[in-house]
Amino acid sequence: MGTHEEKLSILSEMIAFARVDHSLKQSEYDFLLQVARGLGVDEDTFKGLLKERPPKVRLKTQADRIVQFHRLMLLMNIDHEQHKKEIDRLYNIGLRMGLPPAAISQVLEVMHRYPDKIVPPNVLINIFRAHYN
Repeated sequence: MGTHEEKLSILSEMIAFARVDHSLKQSEYDFLLQVARGLGVDEDTFKGLLKERPPKVRLKTQADRIVQFHRLMLLMNIDHEQHKKEIDRLYNIGLRMGLPPAAISQVLEVMHRYPDKIVPPNVLINIFRAHYN
């Protein structure tokens, strides 16, 4: 998965998204730290991202963008709360990533059918695949 700069950009975007409600809950922090570790970003670098945003790097592949969209969905639902502002922000992030608007809307609709609103990866992929065919 991508360069170090891409990984920092992914995490920075996620941190900004988590702070859309002007706070960072412990469950969100823990989730973000796990993502950082999964991306191979050390804890000190992660903590630095909480203070300063690196330059934004556009993810090159559609698959990387879909994975990032899924991470953001998981982050949105980690605290078992959803706010219209978060949903709207996630929708707009998806648009900026170049994801099909109808697919984004469908994913945001079907998430309510799953426990903890966690859309299984295969369902998510099938939704996006259907909109690309």
